Amino acid sequence: MRAKLKNLVPLAALAILAASTSWLYLGREPAASAAPVLRTAGNDIISRGQYLARVGDCVACHTAANGQLFAGGRPMPTPFGNLYVPNITPDDETGIGRWSADDFHRMMHHGISPDGSLLYPAMPYASYTQVTREDNDAIYAYLMSVPPVKKKNREHELRFPFNQRELLLGWRSLYFKPGEFQSDPGQTVEWNRGAYLVKGLGHCTMCHTAINALGGSSNAKAFEGGMIPNQNWYAPSLTSNMEAGLGNWEIGEIADLLRKGASHRGTVYGPMAEVVYNSLQYLTDEDVRAMAVYLKSLPQKQESPPPAPKDRLVAPEKMELGRTLYSAQCAVCHGANGRGMPPAYPPLAGNPSITMASPVNPIRMVLNGGFPPGTIDNPRPHGMPPFSHILKDDEIAAVVTYIRVAWGNGGMPVAGQAVNDLRKLLPE
Repeated sequence: MRAKLKNLVPLAALAILAASTSWLYLGREPAASAAPVLRTAGNDIISRGQYLARVGDCVACHTAANGQLFAGGRPMPTPFGNLYVPNITPDDETGIGRWSADDFHRMMHHGISPDGSLLYPAMPYASYTQVTREDNDAIYAYLMSVPPVKKKNREHELRFPFNQRELLLGWRSLYFKPGEFQSDPGQTVEWNRGAYLVKGLGHCTMCHTAINALGGSSNAKAFEGGMIPNQNWYAPSLTSNMEAGLGNWEIGEIADLLRKGASHRGTVYGPMAEVVYNSLQYLTDEDVRAMAVYLKSLPQKQESPPPAPKDRLVAPEKMELGRTLYSAQCAVCHGANGRGMPPAYPPLAGNPSITMASPVNPIRMVLNGGFPPGTIDNPRPHGMPPFSHILKDDEIAAVVTYIRVAWGNGGMPVAGQAVNDLRKLLPE
């Protein structure tokens, strides 16, 4: 992220909150990155380990903003207190300098530290357990090669009983099953490589799978999307073409989005922008294509748009206010017809990310604005300015409503209270 279930529930929820917060803390500065590297896994074990650490996005959690590489210290805010990410440089006293390769593999594969303590699932060992021993050894060799930093780890600031690690035994019994990735003999080598990266080091299901009341997730609902706990950001379904399903995408379009952060189908913002910035842009051509092949193969739900409910009707004055604001503030980039100018300015007409049942993402974009990541292949991305300082709640609700129902879009109207609830989360 006690034998009684009532205490297990909030602890499990905390564990998952910590996991999602670890790299989805909206509005924070991007993590400091290591020196740019070529898109290659390298032939020696250290170069290959560096590449794999990039795939796993280790820097996002273990490097504080403006901090030293992998020296930890980044806070993960949760409703139950702060978790602090540890130092994983090879310093003997404060880092992992005294760890053996076996210690490191045990941590990655079983979620257990060398002293026997259970790791909070903020460390995504539920996904990393699929990583092979050979790849774990390479990552370990790379981490042992980076400059050691003497920086003592901060104690977590969690309230009782959430600071009792042994209580994680209950969560692990329900939601954690160690096991290395097994290739599917009925699939291609490329598909299996993509599945390995997506399910293992990429840990994509951590956000794109809904969390249940116990803070766990069901494999049966993998990639079906859901709200990210404590972040008020919706990770869309990858198995529904009414959300972010990839069934109608070309492999090249998926690969572009993963590595560039922008394609003719869409652009990444918010949490996914950080993943692309820190990790995916560095993948080799072969690996990013393999991930695209696997993601493209995810079974898509057979869905038909639901009939328009009566409450989809919008008051004429609200629709006119939204149209006026859109014409004044948005049309210059997204076009009067909502078709945009992709990939620089994404389309709004026919864009399922605009019309999803949850309006959280479009509201946050209008409030906060945002930039796609500056990547090797898209070094100067076009950004979205924030409007929280010039538009009132009812005005933002009107313009978001407009883009959700105009041009044949099938979204639902948005109320001013929904905007206000998200505005309260903005930093002062």
